[in-house]
Amino acid sequence: QVQLVESGGGLVQAGGSLRLSCAASGGSFINYYSAWFRQSPGKEREFVAAITWSGSGTYYAGSVKGRFTISRDNAKNTAYLQMNTLKPEDTAVYYCAAGTRWKNGNIYSSNFYDYWGQGTQVTVSS
Repeated sequence: QVQLVESGGGLVQAGGSLRLSCAASGGSFINYYSAWFRQSPGKEREFVAAITWSGSGTYYAGSVKGRFTISRDNAKNTAYLQMNTLKPEDTAVYYCAAGTRWKNGNIYSSNFYDYWGQGTQVTVSS
């Protein structure tokens, strides 16, 4: 059983930056893909970014590509999401997720992931 705890959310002006962290415990972090999703009021949860268990592969939603960077430190059991040039439309609750590396499936889908954090609020003011 893996527990995920996000941190780093907050209020920032448009054009600013934030770095989210996702600390994992209770399992071997290297056995999991890591991903970030977000959800705004009245909208479905949407994929933001994912990274393979080794960190060799990264994947992004078109809306954040070039602005956000996902990374991980397996020695620290932590994944990160560096968010630059933030826009008001990036405002959402951001969730960290983990999915086993041996599973076949669509890493862009929330169904791929077995464990979720509680979420952290990111608010971008205009």
